[in-house]
Amino acid sequence: MKQEPERLFEELLERAKAGEPKAQTEVGKHFLRLAEEEDEELNNCSAVDWFILAAKQGRREAVKLLRRCLADRRGITSENEQEVKKLSSETDLERAVRKAALVMYWKLNPKKKKQLAVSELLENVGQVDNEDGEKQPGPVPKSVQKQRRMLERLVSSESKKFIALDDFVEITKKYAKGIIPSNLIMQEEEDDELAGKSPEELPLRLKVIKYPLHAIMEIKEYLIDIASKAGMHWLSTIVPTHHINALIFFFIISNLTIDFFAFIIPLVIFYLSFISMVICTLKVFQDSKAWENFRALTDLLLRFEPNLDVEQAEVNFGWNHLEPYIYFLLSVFFVIFSFPIASKDCIPCSELATVSVFFTVTSYMSLSTCAEPYTRRALMTEIAAGCLSLLQVLPGNFGYLKFLGKTFFTVPVGHFFVINVSVPCLLFLYLFYLFFRMAQLRNFKGTYCYLVPYLVCFMWCELSVVILRESSGIGLVRASIGYFLFLFALPVLGVGIALMCLIHFIKWFVSLELVKIVVTLVLCTVPLLFRWWTKVNFSVVEMVKSLTRSSIVKLILVWITAVVLFCWFYVYRSEGMKVYNSTLTWNQYAFLCGPRSWKETNMARTQILCSHLEGHRVTWTGRFKYVRVTEIDNSAESAINMLPLFIGDWMRCLYGETYPLCDPKNVTQEEEELCRLKYLTKHNCHMKMFDRYKFEITVGMPFSSKNGTKSIEEDDITKDIVLKASNEFKKVLLNLRQGSIIEFSTILEGRLGSKWPVFELKAITCLNCMSKLLPAGRHVKIEHDWRSTVHKAIKFAFDFFFFPFLSAA
Repeated sequence: MKQEPERLFEELLERAKAGEPKAQTEVGKHFLRLAEEEDEELNNCSAVDWFILAAKQGRREAVKLLRRCLADRRGITSENEQEVKKLSSETDLERAVRKAALVMYWKLNPKKKKQLAVSELLENVGQVDNEDGEKQPGPVPKSVQKQRRMLERLVSSESKKFIALDDFVEITKKYAKGIIPSNLIMQEEEDDELAGKSPEELPLRLKVIKYPLHAIMEIKEYLIDIASKAGMHWLSTIVPTHHINALIFFFIISNLTIDFFAFIIPLVIFYLSFISMVICTLKVFQDSKAWENFRALTDLLLRFEPNLDVEQAEVNFGWNHLEPYIYFLLSVFFVIFSFPIASKDCIPCSELATVSVFFTVTSYMSLSTCAEPYTRRALMTEIAAGCLSLLQVLPGNFGYLKFLGKTFFTVPVGHFFVINVSVPCLLFLYLFYLFFRMAQLRNFKGTYCYLVPYLVCFMWCELSVVILRESSGIGLVRASIGYFLFLFALPVLGVGIALMCLIHFIKWFVSLELVKIVVTLVLCTVPLLFRWWTKVNFSVVEMVKSLTRSSIVKLILVWITAVVLFCWFYVYRSEGMKVYNSTLTWNQYAFLCGPRSWKETNMARTQILCSHLEGHRVTWTGRFKYVRVTEIDNSAESAINMLPLFIGDWMRCLYGETYPLCDPKNVTQEEEELCRLKYLTKHNCHMKMFDRYKFEITVGMPFSSKNGTKSIEEDDITKDIVLKASNEFKKVLLNLRQGSIIEFSTILEGRLGSKWPVFELKAITCLNCMSKLLPAGRHVKIEHDWRSTVHKAIKFAFDFFFFPFLSAA
């Protein structure tokens, strides 16, 4: 009787050693029972080893027993702990993939080898589709071809020469979760690349093997190229490229102003963000190919494991491929904030609108068909709402159609929002309902499986509607024809671009001096030509490939974020101080913060008390005493002074002005002043027309008596204030005379309560000048209204997402 159980156990052990997962689980249980009686540690370890073997084959019961052993720390050693944790944490989907991968591996490895060469695995790929190893007659279906292609890429993605069972299972599991090996992506690109390529487009290694004669000719051209580069290097030592580079760089840096930054930063952010949107969209298109390969793999896995949860696999794959969508939405955020404040004269709205429409269509075509009823209705609804809103800005009379796009009435919601009751508003409400339905699919996992991918299409469509408002009909026709020529008639397009450039050059030549333009262009292009010559190797294909990699997008977004934060801190600092019109008079200020207060206490105490007045915008009347120049900035002359003497003199006369002839019969007052200095200067020409000045104006308190007489106290110079003025006040200040009564505006800040406090001049008017100040009566410093600019950007962004349903007040 005792021999019977032993015989049964030996049979069970044989089946377990043969690889049967159920038998392996039973053997593990047997060792667990033995551990309760004798050799606890040894038997527990043996049980865990058998459970590991069974769990690797997808046995659910073995996984449960492993979890129990891990919780009780039975049979867990430092050698097997990591493997036990990994197997016990596997999901049902991963176990199903594991089981299917096991069957596939043994199909690829019919001889049951422990390790199989990659080449041998590739040879056996056809065996996966054959039942009982027999080849089916007739053509191979396309779906089967795609599956075989996918399997070949999967097998060859590993850099190892041999693949074991565990390696193959791990590769398949990772791909099923959406983690695509980098080697597989590169291989896909190479496979698609090399098909039908000419010798010029092949890599050097393949070119030498397949086209040796062509490779020899290319080596000859390479040697000639090296020789020409050496000659170019010799030439670059003669031409002062470093001086020219320094000249251009110094000139640009010296002319960077707040106005320039306010103009250029929104444009830079807009263009970089738009490029980032395009790159992310291309990345999404690339991921759609990965989706095709993934579906081919899941179809293949389903044949070997019918219990595979395909929906869960798709959810995992979609979740792991959300990165380009997140970057895309961030790029959209920057685009819609920069577009309203960027100069529309520097944005080709018609061309960008055409690009947006193109990406709207292509991104819709790349969407999954699972949510097609909702995505189709959403796109149609969005297009209808966009067309109705565009009808309002078109000049023609569209009758009832224009009436449909009209806002019937508005309902204020608080102080910031307005509900627009109209047909487009109802369409948008329906669109939001469709969004909710898309997100609701698969227990709200449709949010990132269907809704987020559709948002790419939605954003491009909304952007196209917004940019179309700024476009013209002629511009749209021009853009459409231009893109058509780009695709189908590139030489014609090249001729058109050349003609357009020629026309622009002719216009410049007519309006400006020819020599000046030519010299400027030559100076700017010489460093660029040398740089281009040293970097002749350029590949459009490589550039497009690099654009699809997310590292460039990350770099763009990081730089844009840094620029936006920097601008935000500047705006916050500019607008943060509460500046308001104050009723404080100069007499009150002099009484509180002037000499009398210094005598009563001391200057330091007075300064501390008067600091409470910081931020007051005041308008006072005073006596102009004198003005002096504190700084002269002439970046053009500084740049030219860096050049050799003979070139500098020639360019000084080319860009500047010559000194007058000093003919006593016919000379103006200004020329007469220059004639006194002409013979003392070391050049025949000057560049004073590029001077930018900073001034300091000293202003005294007005006299209180009606007849204009002054008392000693009123003429106290310690009550004078100093005003800093920029170059825009130059003409005004040069026309003032000592004793002129001026009205000026400034903001109290800095050394309040001290002698001769210095404030910045904001506006000035002369009250008793005989002739009017040039070029107007009142001269106000031009300052950017940063608050309204930010408000405009936020309003545009809100309307972009919610108009015509909601709009910002």
